[in-house]
Amino acid sequence: MEKLISRRYKERPMPEGYIFPPDVRPGKLTVVPLCNNTIPVIDLGLDGEGAAQACDIVDQILEASQEFGFFQVIKHGISENLLKETVGLLKELFQELPDEDIASLYSDDPNKSCRLFTSTSGENFDAEPVHFWRDSLKHPCHPLSEECYQLWPKKPTRYRDVVGECSTQVRELAWKILELMSQGLGLGPGLGPGYFRGEVSQEMLLSANYYPPCPEPSLTLGLPKHGDPNLLTILLQGDDHVSGLQVLKDGEWISVVPFPHALVVNVGYQLQVISNGKLKSSEHRVVTNSSAARISAGFFVMPSHDCLIEPAATLINASNPQLYKGFPYKDFFLNFGKTLGKTEQVLDRFKLQG
Repeated sequence: MEKLISRRYKERPMPEGYIFPPDVRPGKLTVVPLCNNTIPVIDLGLDGEGAAQACDIVDQILEASQEFGFFQVIKHGISENLLKETVGLLKELFQELPDEDIASLYSDDPNKSCRLFTSTSGENFDAEPVHFWRDSLKHPCHPLSEECYQLWPKKPTRYRDVVGECSTQVRELAWKILELMSQGLGLGPGLGPGYFRGEVSQEMLLSANYYPPCPEPSLTLGLPKHGDPNLLTILLQGDDHVSGLQVLKDGEWISVVPFPHALVVNVGYQLQVISNGKLKSSEHRVVTNSSAARISAGFFVMPSHDCLIEPAATLINASNPQLYKGFPYKDFFLNFGKTLGKTEQVLDRFKLQG
């Protein structure tokens, strides 16, 4: 528990183990100035008000997923109060829980279903070449069952009720977005359970991250450059005034500016494969700041471990040859762990030679 950066961030000078190599520190690449319109913000409230609007939403989602791999959604159907209460409980967990409660959650065992840890998700903190400036709580949040709930933190008191309800609603939103993507890709007419229901979206994991204020933001990262190994990620940025998430596009880092009551959506590697490269899983990172803590809650929709991932057959033809071979998701995930930090190698093993 003493390893948690939330317990050490006031140390001066800054702990040496958190200083990244010069070539990956923030500022090496140009950062696009903050602009609310850089990453698309899509109003889902238009859906259902007419065929033209519904088609327009599909087009916006496809365009954003192809160009950025990221977009934000508003009027998404999840109440502002529920999102605020979720963020408030996470703040309480990271910032206010007594040491004995924190100790009961903390674990260095990466195989533990629910655990609080720091830096990477690996088991050997001391052997890491550099530490990430973040603490993290991870646990499954679908399928929801009594057994699943029993793994979750008991404190804060309302954590299980509120985060459980938030998880349920986020999952419904994820299915809605995936259904719109399915329509845009031509994978189905939008009827029935949908192309992305079933094994390919069977599980969901919550990863809540806490990034305390940092004395030297130019020297470290909350999370280094990476892509998401899953199908689709929906991210709740915890504060409308604290930015940190950046997306790499055309050699420049673009800030994903928090938008009131918005959720961030990004394409995972599995969606890139299933779409045969039509949708883009973009690399991203998290920078720190010296004045304020930042909290985020990422909901990772993912396949079951034995699910076969492969490009959708309807997207393959003479002019669009198959780019990736099929693989069980567990094989990809194991490979992802071995290539962590080497983002250009993540999909290489699964590409078909042209």
